[in-house]
Amino acid sequence: TAGAFGRGGPSRSKNRKSKRAKRQEMEQRRTREIGGVRVPKGDGTTVLRLRRGSSLADFAEKINAEPAALVTVLMKLGEMATANQSLDEETFKLLGEELGYVVEIVSPEDEDRELLESFDINLSAEAEDEDDEDLEARPAVVTVMGHVDHGKTRLLDAVRHANVTEGEAGGITQHIGAYQVQIDHEGEQRGLTFIDTPGHEAFTAMRARGAKVTDIAVLVVAADDGVMPQTVEAINHAKAAGVPIVVAVNKMDKEGASPEKVRGQLTEYDIVPEAYGGDTMFVDISAIQRLNIDELLEAVLLTADASLELTANPDHEARGVAIEANLDKGRGPVATVLVQTGTLRIGDTIVAGNAHGRVRAMFDENGQEVTEAEPSRPVQVLGLSAVPRAGDSFLVTQEDRTARQIAEKREAVERNAMLAKRRKRVSLENFDQVVAEGKIDTLNLILKGDVSGAVEALEDALLKIDVGEDVQLRVIHRGVGAITQNDVNLATVDDAVIIGFNVRPAERVNDLAEREGVDMRFYSVIYAAIDDIENAMKGMLKPEYEEVELGSAEVREVFRSSKFGNIAGSIVRSGVIRRNAKARLVRDGAVVSDDLAIESLKRYKDDATEVRQDFECGIGLGSFNDIQEGDRIETWEMREIPRV
Repeated sequence: TAGAFGRGGPSRSKNRKSKRAKRQEMEQRRTREIGGVRVPKGDGTTVLRLRRGSSLADFAEKINAEPAALVTVLMKLGEMATANQSLDEETFKLLGEELGYVVEIVSPEDEDRELLESFDINLSAEAEDEDDEDLEARPAVVTVMGHVDHGKTRLLDAVRHANVTEGEAGGITQHIGAYQVQIDHEGEQRGLTFIDTPGHEAFTAMRARGAKVTDIAVLVVAADDGVMPQTVEAINHAKAAGVPIVVAVNKMDKEGASPEKVRGQLTEYDIVPEAYGGDTMFVDISAIQRLNIDELLEAVLLTADASLELTANPDHEARGVAIEANLDKGRGPVATVLVQTGTLRIGDTIVAGNAHGRVRAMFDENGQEVTEAEPSRPVQVLGLSAVPRAGDSFLVTQEDRTARQIAEKREAVERNAMLAKRRKRVSLENFDQVVAEGKIDTLNLILKGDVSGAVEALEDALLKIDVGEDVQLRVIHRGVGAITQNDVNLATVDDAVIIGFNVRPAERVNDLAEREGVDMRFYSVIYAAIDDIENAMKGMLKPEYEEVELGSAEVREVFRSSKFGNIAGSIVRSGVIRRNAKARLVRDGAVVSDDLAIESLKRYKDDATEVRQDFECGIGLGSFNDIQEGDRIETWEMREIPRV
């Protein structure tokens, strides 16, 4: 046998076949064939964690598959994407369900924590390692919230004796500022840090971000106006952040002021005054007359002492939040930062969001230079490489290289996330392809503003505008500073509209925009920009039409003509019959034909343009001759429905 079949005989060949079959069987169990492509499959409970804005290549790496195979799978699901294209959460969840995986998108906080841990920076571990003897008392951080025009900025004026409303459009706060004031409380100097948040609903994201760094919220309610929608919004932000609330009932100097009405309204939102047996302090004030301002500050300090234990370690490297940032012509990027723990000093290397640099100078709210900033101290910082966003966390690093690497990685992650976020449409096809094919209309925007927080808030508000699936909005670029030639060139390529908020074009930019036909719009109040963009998008919508009945006629007699075919001798029963109007023929309640037109219309022997109710006429329906006595001719037209 060995001689006939070679060494090993037929049994070894049989074993090889059985092993190959087993391997194939195991491979089939581990994978799934979709459209001729084998893809590793999950059991329906396998969790995949992906970063925001990840691509199919990242997904493929997690499940040990070929990216090209996933592109094919996505095509079978009706979505088009390349292997390296940033995709949104919905698409990944759809793909995960198809392959048997539970997809979780890592939150921005977790994402940033993992990034810092890769550089051996563990903020939570630092906090846990601190001993009680290392901690010192720090001032409370107070956010002033409330409805637009209820006097938040006036209240801050009264607190810090500086008038900042005069230079603001419409008396509405457009920037976020942070200020520290010193108060004499029970013979001791106590500090309070105030964060001023804008009042319009477009700044919801800003206000929520302000609450994250806040210890106490001061809710300003006008005594003559009562609880308004943004008052409720502010209450929800404060409750979500878990911070105690002190209510300032403002405008007590005005006629019709009713503080008791305000107290009664707020009890509906679980804010019960101490006088009613609750635990919320109410202070009746007048910001203009500076009435009871000291009592309000006293209430804030008492609430902080009763409800909070505010401590921080000032002896290690500084950590905190960028409250606001802008681009100054002479000084470059300027960021207002709030130190939350540690001490920030001149010469420290810091990274704030996507920006990094060495602290060249620091200034307090009065423009005075300071050398160090302890916990709860807001300062303006010079020396960053770029303008950070409002709400970006900052930290001090030992080396310049570490700060630069963290900033670069954050920038790459943010870029991918924004690519996925800004693809606001139904399918995942390329925007330019979709627009070229005429499937949707897209309004491209370039946003430029004087401060980063305002630009971000404007973008968030614009992306929430929804006028249906026919028209889409895309923010192709945003930035801080004057409108430049690069912005105009980008707008020329992508047919974009440039929105400038509190900024103007740089030199010779106007001429270039006129030559290229680029539309530039300038605003000083954000909700005016939002209204204009929403109206523009509604104007881009394809018109909607509805059928409107014009009139109907009853056929009394049918006349046969060799020249015109059958003529319906009719009487108009309702409305008006017009020549060339669309028509349908109804017989015994059933439509015989609805693709007709009144091609000829006569009154006796004379041609008529229209015939009104209760008059007789002769109606010709062109080549359509199936007309009988008793039929009903209905005429109608399509009218455009005005957009609401």
